[in-house]
Amino acid sequence: MYIARMKYDLKERTCEFGKNIIRFVKQVPENTITRPLILQIMRSGTSIGANYCEAINSGSKKDFMHKICIVRKEAQETYHWLIMLETATPEFSIIIKPLLQESHELILIFNSIFHSRKSFN
Repeated sequence: MYIARMKYDLKERTCEFGKNIIRFVKQVPENTITRPLILQIMRSGTSIGANYCEAINSGSKKDFMHKICIVRKEAQETYHWLIMLETATPEFSIIIKPLLQESHELILIFNSIFHSRKSFN
């Protein structure tokens, strides 16, 4: 799987990340170990974009900050579950590495947004 290194606005970038998560988990064989990991990654990895859309459409700064916290949490959770799945399926490591990198970058971006907006109180 190739993740394009193009500049995206965050709405597009988080959507593309969710689509890459879906494409990836479709390749992973399900068994008693991978099934719960796949479900967790699907939930957290695809909710980043949905929660970001909610944040940019929020009605107040407080609501925006709350939703950005959720986005940040989901990105961190996705990173964690990807590491767990990489441990369970080392044969997919080459595919997981770019997803880990992108989830790490999203964590940094949303941390930055949170802290920069928080300082404007």
